[in-house]
Amino acid sequence: MIRHRRAARAAALVLGAAVIGVFGLASSASAHVSVNPKEANQGGYGRVAFRVPTESDTASTVKLEVTFPEDAPLASVSTMPVPGWTAAVEKRAVNPPVEVHGSQIGEVVSKITWTASTNAGIKPGEFQEFPVSMGPLPEVKQIVFRILQHYSDGNTARWIEPPAADGTEPENDPAPVLRLLPAAEEGAPSPSGSAVAQQPAASSSEDDGDSTALGLAIAGLVAGLAGLALGGLAFARTRREAAPPAA
Repeated sequence: MIRHRRAARAAALVLGAAVIGVFGLASSASAHVSVNPKEANQGGYGRVAFRVPTESDTASTVKLEVTFPEDAPLASVSTMPVPGWTAAVEKRAVNPPVEVHGSQIGEVVSKITWTASTNAGIKPGEFQEFPVSMGPLPEVKQIVFRILQHYSDGNTARWIEPPAADGTEPENDPAPVLRLLPAAEEGAPSPSGSAVAQQPAASSSEDDGDSTALGLAIAGLVAGLAGLALGGLAFARTRREAAPPAA
């Protein structure tokens, strides 16, 4: 009887660990602040959204600061109204000026700060998207946005670590990255820029977890099922050993 109980307890622990591993891997892999979509075309205008999940179990996200890189100046950045939030846009002077449609622009956007009104913060377990339209997108390979996420309890998450030179995402606090593809030739289909301009960024919320998160979740599920099978075999073997011999 004692061996039977021990086997049952072991099987339950294996199953519990597998379930926690599956959902823990999926949530941790997809909980970063990100930019969506992740690609656009150089030279054009793009509509993207900063996707902000609240990772705290007890506090709400009440303020978001998005800093634009100095090596990728953007002359035009427009924000979309987000209910319950106000947006403040800061600019900086550039020399030489940025050319936009034949005009010389001496100021570019340096930072956007969104602040929540009372009770409009992003509660635990929820996320919010902050859409912007921006351009012309510079002729660089990527734009790295450094983001500070402020919580109602005074804590701040700093999403400011750029990717490594080989493109590898840092393990801790990765900064959102918008990859920029070469401009499509006239008359040729655009690989992603047209999609950025025509499709609402919010509609891509179906793409919540990226392929990495999905792969980790699947791996965790397979490991969990394997652990459950082993626990079941151990449980069945113990029952057979503990059963009295037939008369």
